[in-house]
Amino acid sequence: MQSTIVIPDFITATLGLAVFLLGAHLTRQFAVLREFNIPEPVTGGLIAAAGFGALSVVLGTNFEFSFFSRDMFLVLFFASIGLNARLSDLVAGGKPLVILLVLTFMAIIAQDVIGVLGAKLFGFPLQAGVLFGSAALIGGHGTAIAWAPDVAAATGLTSAPEIGVAVATIGLVLAALIGGPVAKFLIERGDLTPSRPNEEHTVGLSFEKEGHQRPITHISLMRVMLALNLAVVAGYVLSEMIESAGLKLPLFVPCLIMGIVIGNAVPFLFPKAAPISRTPSLAVISDFSLGAFLAISLMTLDFASLSGLGLPIIVILGAQTLFAVLFVIYVLFPMLGRGYRAAVLAAGFGGFALGATPTAIANMTAVTKRYGPSPIAFVVLPLVSAFFVDIANAIVIQMIVNF
Repeated sequence: MQSTIVIPDFITATLGLAVFLLGAHLTRQFAVLREFNIPEPVTGGLIAAAGFGALSVVLGTNFEFSFFSRDMFLVLFFASIGLNARLSDLVAGGKPLVILLVLTFMAIIAQDVIGVLGAKLFGFPLQAGVLFGSAALIGGHGTAIAWAPDVAAATGLTSAPEIGVAVATIGLVLAALIGGPVAKFLIERGDLTPSRPNEEHTVGLSFEKEGHQRPITHISLMRVMLALNLAVVAGYVLSEMIESAGLKLPLFVPCLIMGIVIGNAVPFLFPKAAPISRTPSLAVISDFSLGAFLAISLMTLDFASLSGLGLPIIVILGAQTLFAVLFVIYVLFPMLGRGYRAAVLAAGFGGFALGATPTAIANMTAVTKRYGPSPIAFVVLPLVSAFFVDIANAIVIQMIVNF
């Protein structure tokens, strides 16, 4: 039996920062990473995950990481997305929001059909198809872990949790790698450009503007952090109210909502106050929070969980990836209007269809850093992935598991 080394939270966060900086350095050293819009934390995170995996084999031990700081970075990031959301963007995003809702439901069903067919091909119970499909892919690790016991109870498949985690793990990697290249193909094929190219970036700064942005001071950073902290505090209160009403949502959703409220209320109530939304300071903190979260998430991936599932995962996830790419290019992109925003959302949809919402945002950030801003995309996609996906996914999964 292998021993376990527990990595405390402060060390986990410190390693995450180092891993992110490794990815950022490699992105600036190798043009191919920028060319295909590979998010900075993905490069460093996957290298670190491979390193931890090799070290685990050499030492004969497992690594167990504490994730308090990682989860804090996620909450700060979504609060920053809320602060950046203008009401005009929410109104303008109404039509693409509805379209994306419908397309997401279609993708959930298609993923589970592929998963069920794959399960049948490799001799798994048909209900296990959800673990090769939307429970682990669009749903991610949390949904896969939550539904694995139901699949095990319905089928007697004791390895259900391991299958769910393995599929979610490799799906997260694929999601981080396909979104950027797909967007590059769509943007360059159609010679697409942002409708408002001079607008500030929602997350991060463009590669061209790094080092040339307006001054970021300790005052501007403190102002942004105060607004973020207020959004998070209010988000905790709203989360308790929502939970007491019988509905449970991830904490980052109420924080996103309260960020929207604060970001739009402050300019209205205090028109002479220094701006917070769409400022370089907020963009930097958003990029930092997302980068740290994703670097920690990827560097702690346990590739050992994939052992014994090689062929089924290669075949089924190969089919899922092919579907996601074709769906984005030939269905989602045309239905969203074939414009620049549609291409950015294509990168994001590829991210959360196979991985998770932070991966989707990282994909879109990498694209907009290179080609230009698309603020509405950063509002629409989190609303779909945060509010709609879990409910729709649960309905479809329940139907299949009870079949």
